[in-house]
Amino acid sequence: MFTWKPELYGRSLLRMADLTDEEMLSLIDLAVELKARRRAGVRGDLLARRQIALIFEKSSTRTRNAASVAVRDEGGAAEYLTKNDIHLGAKESVKDTARVLGRMFDGILFRGFAQKTVETLAAHAGVPVWNGLTDDFHPTQILADLMTIRECFGRLRGLKVAYVGDGRNNVANSLMMGCVKAGMRFVNCTPEALSPDPMLVREAREVGARTGATVEVVSDPVAGVAGAHVLYTDVWVSMGEEAQKETRLRLLRPYQVNMELVRATGNAGGELIFLHCLPAFHDHETAVTAASGALEVTDEVFEAPFSKVFDEAENRMHTIKALYVSALCDHAAL
Repeated sequence: MFTWKPELYGRSLLRMADLTDEEMLSLIDLAVELKARRRAGVRGDLLARRQIALIFEKSSTRTRNAASVAVRDEGGAAEYLTKNDIHLGAKESVKDTARVLGRMFDGILFRGFAQKTVETLAAHAGVPVWNGLTDDFHPTQILADLMTIRECFGRLRGLKVAYVGDGRNNVANSLMMGCVKAGMRFVNCTPEALSPDPMLVREAREVGARTGATVEVVSDPVAGVAGAHVLYTDVWVSMGEEAQKETRLRLLRPYQVNMELVRATGNAGGELIFLHCLPAFHDHETAVTAASGALEVTDEVFEAPFSKVFDEAENRMHTIKALYVSALCDHAAL
């Protein structure tokens, strides 16, 4: 009934590079099937009696709710654990916390700061661990992004994705790897001061040499977005970097996604979508934007018909569900 790689059973996901190209695409296929199942009104039991621990050092709207609903939809349960609920890394080491929770839960989704933390959890829990966001990588977001792009265009291979903004953050890092695994053209439009880690760029280009994908890093956003099918941006100041706000605003003002930049793609007539992992500072309704107006994207773009940000947000749930099901359900037993 469902399609996914049996090799994913019992597996963690800490970064996009953990997946083969085929495994990544199979997760998207499974997410599409699970989305159709939910829209048909089916609440199944693929995760019956499965218990997922959600360890969150950082607050969240999409990841927390997507991760909770995904397991409950298929008969399981989630326990939300903040730094105030457990002793992670304070009175108790991450290694010891992993060994305790691994005895009680079937899987752990972590959202926090250090990549080392999620790696330690995965090394010692004895159950699958999924990275819901760290300072370095955000693989669950990129699965939803790729799913949304495929829904809009019917394909991934050959499309051009232009990421515009802070070029060395977790979303940019993971989006680059996801795109090259799918055989896409990826351009990171960012100021030189915020360029991605050269080692990650080199790793992505090595994958691209196999899949036919390309990776570019450019400082001119107008030139970089030419021919893009997907315009993607993220917040200019990530959680934990608030002290750098004024510097970031000064660097990134020329990289705002506005209608002028949309027209620079040459695809504004139809072959274009806008994506953002959210939250987005596009209007005057938040404390962040009330004084300074739109930041990384204008309201005109955010609310345009080609903006697919809320499809993208919904797809966080379907792709996280696909991760749970592929890792916790024995394919041969279904």
